[in-house]
Amino acid sequence: MNSSPIIAVSHITHRYDSVVALDDVSFLVQPGEIFGLLGPNGGGKSTLFRILSTIMLPSSGELSMGGVDVKGSPEAARTQFAVIFQHPSVDEKLTVRENLRHHGWCYGLGGKALQNRIEDLLSRFKLTERAGDRVETLSGGMRRKVEIAKGLLSNPDIIMMDEPSTGLDPGARKDLWEMITTLNQDEKITFVVTTHLMDEAEHCHKVGILDQGNLLTYGPPSELKSDVGGELIEIQAADPGAVRDMLEQDYDIHANILDDALYFEQSDGHNLIPELMEVLHGHIQGISVRKPTLDDVFVYFTGHRFEEGDHMPEDDSI
Repeated sequence: MNSSPIIAVSHITHRYDSVVALDDVSFLVQPGEIFGLLGPNGGGKSTLFRILSTIMLPSSGELSMGGVDVKGSPEAARTQFAVIFQHPSVDEKLTVRENLRHHGWCYGLGGKALQNRIEDLLSRFKLTERAGDRVETLSGGMRRKVEIAKGLLSNPDIIMMDEPSTGLDPGARKDLWEMITTLNQDEKITFVVTTHLMDEAEHCHKVGILDQGNLLTYGPPSELKSDVGGELIEIQAADPGAVRDMLEQDYDIHANILDDALYFEQSDGHNLIPELMEVLHGHIQGISVRKPTLDDVFVYFTGHRFEEGDHMPEDDSI
């Protein structure tokens, strides 16, 4: 893989009056990666997505796309990527083919080249039989296919997608991610995807975790989970504080308490379970051990559960 990043975000900060939506965010995206931005509502995803898509400039910091300085040459940067927003941008009263044709004209495409490109995309996304149908008659999953086909018309190196599975049923979500993975593998397109869904983040080569405007960490999901530790033990107890004191005194284990349960990492947690059940008998209601998940990564770096994230005002503005 090329060692030069296709996207470089350096010390990006953005403020809405007194609210800091992004605080000194930096990360690199390599060519051919699927990069996920994971975080709760109000975490800063929408603001960062708007900056990446050049809709607005940050309060401070630098951003480059394919080596192009976005602040200095936003038009040149825009030639390298396509944006698929959370809310549909297709015209529901036009047919599938008309939507693609009009979008191609916006990019200065035309004639036989545009016609061939449209037919190729219709075939690739299995939309040929519906090409003459108005978009309003399509299912949510098929409309999303039209959105992606529009994005591919200009042969971009980067596709940025904001919460791409919003409104899709589980089957359509699965099809969407199979489509993203196939395009990434076959055409080496770089994807930047925002999501609040952990299972979607697992599809990404790298994930950046955003909370309260801070990029807490980023890297491959497997590496992020290894930061939490080998195994995670969860103990349910009527008095978790008392159990935590016993663990600290007898085992020098420092556990976190969330929702009346204790959590701590152990490299050999499955071997410790029988002893803990014996020692803590009568004090606990249940005990389990499992491998860490991205949920656990979020808790590890924030100290709170994902759904409890920051509640900054976000009407899609942060």
